[in-house]
Amino acid sequence: MPELCVLLTSPRTTWTSQCSRLLINELSQVPLPVMLLPDDFKANSKIKVNNHLFNRENLPSHFKFKEYCPQVFRNLRERFGIDDQDYQVSLTRSPPHYEGEGSDRRFLTSYDRTLVIKEISSEDVADVHSLLSHYHQYVVKCHGITLLPQFLGMYRLGVDSEETYMLVMRNVFSHRLAVHRKYDLKGSLVSREASDKEKVAGDG
Repeated sequence: MPELCVLLTSPRTTWTSQCSRLLINELSQVPLPVMLLPDDFKANSKIKVNNHLFNRENLPSHFKFKEYCPQVFRNLRERFGIDDQDYQVSLTRSPPHYEGEGSDRRFLTSYDRTLVIKEISSEDVADVHSLLSHYHQYVVKCHGITLLPQFLGMYRLGVDSEETYMLVMRNVFSHRLAVHRKYDLKGSLVSREASDKEKVAGDG
């Protein structure tokens, strides 16, 4: 995730923030559709910049930014009670930061701790596309009140030949009440079995 770290954690407002702001501003000019159509779940918005000379020592001169299913995620944000301008400010006002070590380095948290930005794979993007219609239907049915992860946006960053995909979600730990204990539930089976020594200790 090094390129994402550089692009999102620059001390200055980066081109990623500018692209996010531009796309959200453009989307805000488009009237809300009465209903989402099947094509909305396949749509995307793109920005491509060449020969970008601003602060070229720290920023790439050629880059691409893609937003997946903008109308769908806009609708989801509305149903989750998140204003687009608040969403934009959370993503762009100050650089996000990493939390934790190891696998947690795949996660960035917005400056105000309301959003989590997770690096995902192209396969994950395809998986989200495959479930997005059913996910949206469920969110509509439950009026945005759910314990499922709240997906708010999905993007692709392209610099040279490197592409980074990211999924933006609401941070479940952003509540004003302090969290005293967290449990990390593992989905992988790799190295998840107790050793013989640990089994003996457990039996004791």
